[in-house]
Amino acid sequence: MKKIKNINEPLPVLPLRATAVFPNTVTSLLIGRKRTIEAIEYSSMGNRTLFLVTQKDPATEEPTSSDLFRVGTVGRILQIIRMPDNTLKVLIESVNRARVLRYNTHKNFTTALVESYKFAEKKDKSRIQALSRKVGELYKKYLSISNIPEELIGHINLDDPSRLCDIVSAQIGIDFKTKQYLLESKNLVEHSERLIQVLAREVNILELKVEIDSRVQDMMDNSQREFILRQQLEAIRNELGDEFVSSENELRELEQKIDEGNYPENVKNTLHKELKKLLRIPSTSPEAGVVRNYVDLLLELPWNEVSEDQQDVLVAEKILDEDHHGLEEIKKRIVEHIALMILSKVSRGPILCLVGPPGVGKTSVARSVARALNREFVRASLGGLHDEAEIRGHRKTYIGAMPGKIIQGIKKAGTMNPLFLLDEIDKIGLDYRGDPAAALMEVLDPDQNFSFTDNNVELPFDLSNVMFITTANTIDGIPFPLMDRMEILQISGYTEPEKTIIGRDYIMPKIMEKSGLSKYKINIVDGALKKIIIEYTRESGVRELERKLNQIVRKIALEITKSKTKTRVFNVSSAKIEKYLGVPYYLDSPIPKKLLPGESLGLAWTPYGGNILRVEVLLYPGKGKSHFTGSLGDVMKESIEASLSLVRTRSKEIGFDPTILSKNDIHVHFPEGAIPKDGPSAGIAIFTALASALSKQSLPNDLAMTGEITLTGRILPIGGLSEKLLAAKRFGIKRVIIPKLNENKLVEIKEDIIKGIEIIPVSYIDEVLNIALPQRKTTKTDKKKVSMGKSAYITGQTVS
Repeated sequence: MKKIKNINEPLPVLPLRATAVFPNTVTSLLIGRKRTIEAIEYSSMGNRTLFLVTQKDPATEEPTSSDLFRVGTVGRILQIIRMPDNTLKVLIESVNRARVLRYNTHKNFTTALVESYKFAEKKDKSRIQALSRKVGELYKKYLSISNIPEELIGHINLDDPSRLCDIVSAQIGIDFKTKQYLLESKNLVEHSERLIQVLAREVNILELKVEIDSRVQDMMDNSQREFILRQQLEAIRNELGDEFVSSENELRELEQKIDEGNYPENVKNTLHKELKKLLRIPSTSPEAGVVRNYVDLLLELPWNEVSEDQQDVLVAEKILDEDHHGLEEIKKRIVEHIALMILSKVSRGPILCLVGPPGVGKTSVARSVARALNREFVRASLGGLHDEAEIRGHRKTYIGAMPGKIIQGIKKAGTMNPLFLLDEIDKIGLDYRGDPAAALMEVLDPDQNFSFTDNNVELPFDLSNVMFITTANTIDGIPFPLMDRMEILQISGYTEPEKTIIGRDYIMPKIMEKSGLSKYKINIVDGALKKIIIEYTRESGVRELERKLNQIVRKIALEITKSKTKTRVFNVSSAKIEKYLGVPYYLDSPIPKKLLPGESLGLAWTPYGGNILRVEVLLYPGKGKSHFTGSLGDVMKESIEASLSLVRTRSKEIGFDPTILSKNDIHVHFPEGAIPKDGPSAGIAIFTALASALSKQSLPNDLAMTGEITLTGRILPIGGLSEKLLAAKRFGIKRVIIPKLNENKLVEIKEDIIKGIEIIPVSYIDEVLNIALPQRKTTKTDKKKVSMGKSAYITGQTVS
């Protein structure tokens, strides 16, 4: 040992926990204790030298001189970095060993008077050289067994045994007491021999570990492997904390739910497969979210959950009558289905399509049917749908992928046999993203929907027990292959007596309940309801009627609030209607009191119900040209052309000079020009208006007509007869001419609609002339010709 010098000036002490620092090394230390920080700062203001010594017990927070070893190293501060948490990161170069002569404890930190020394190398150089080579050999072996690159020893100078021993002592993974044992060596030979012993022991331990690992690996079977993996997993779990534990427990709960749940075998297999995949995927991976969402979806679908249908026909009839007035055809069809279920024990539901104008109760009928059958009710609106994926779902690989409306509805219902309402099926669109109507064909086909496959679910789902009801305003917008899979049920509009009953017995109780006015009673007399229906609403349904009744209830609520009256009963008579609703909207009928020559009344069907179609014909001097106005479609223009041609062949029957047609222009106009009009059913109305203008004879204003004509004068059938007759009823028409070929449809129309209307079926245009223009100038043969085969329907009875 070679003494360098005594350091007369005490050095600040830096106590080390669970480590020892050797000379010839550079060490980075994180300093957090207050006294140690004071020592560092004091040293940095001077010659930046301090004394590094290991404390005997690492757990001691404020070590005294008795808690510190007597041998350490003198170091020089190279760099100080102050961390955000007010700790210091210090880079220190250790220079020499030093022995403590005396510790001094001060208020802010501890100092030590030390004696610095180095190992003398003059004696036993051969022995030292041999020992250093042995150290290098064992260190290389240590690095190779530890899987540490041997390049780490490349910078060590084997010709400097003291430096070699210090660096190796600092780098090997041993406890701090053993390092302190090496640091306290009295000379280089002792240090080398101690280091060789330590290295030999460490190498031997590592070799035994490798041997044991190899032997255990060879002998390990599946159970032993699983045990070790679980032990490692437990260690990982402890390191990661509660979040990992909760995730692991959640997966176990999912697995238990799969095993205990009532799922088909193929669904269970898929779920187990996806859970295994989820275990392998890191929770931070985007794919983990996709897999987890897919598992949740499969678990939430009601694969084998079926609600029990209500199978009492009388109870079903009672529920349907409670919810709706009229609609006998719909009610009869539902009751028939219930009867069939009772007898056959098969719950496969029919696919019904309710077609009718807005406000007639198509959606509410579906809700009522669900209540009558004791089934869950689900509604999906198809209006404006353009994307096929809205029906079949998106593939789960896409970001934000979701199942289609069908699977979403089934999931919401929680059973495999809900009543599923597909609203506005006639308003489905079509674009580059596919045809939703084509996707619906599989859904609505009883021979295919038992294995409907949603792109997001990727497993067949049985829809055969679902009762599908669709709604539409018109069948024109429904593709024929799709319409062929449904049973069409027409819902025509309501008559005034029906609206009165609905307003009194159904709408008003519902409004009172929703308004929270159950303590009060508002009686709207039948006369007042009729006034509202006739003068404030003009519709096939009752939606506008409900708005007006709501308005009356709000006005009365305002009166109650302002006057603070204690009256609980309010009677609304016809005289009070204008007070609540203002000036009537529809005082004047669209039908003139007296028709002029050239005017006739047709009947039109619209998606919102029937309506009166006025036709006007004007003759004025010209060259025999014809003009058509009123926002007409191609079919209606062709119907006008056919009527003009037919009029030319019937000049004698009508009673006009044929030369008039060549000397005058004819203008055919349909009022309300902003409303598009099309279709062939106005043929006889157009022909009669032309005949009226040419014969200068006026038609009666209580006669309306509908029917398509041919160039030979035959009358062809039309559609929407019920809606057209209802419009005639609403506008006070007394007689209606219809095609003979539509006569069989009269039995399907409610008696309230045709009551008080004389319905006249015709087959030829000559019969129409005889009815509409009986005063025209014709020959006797002509009169005889048109008088044949006339018959009329009055209140549903045939008269001759």
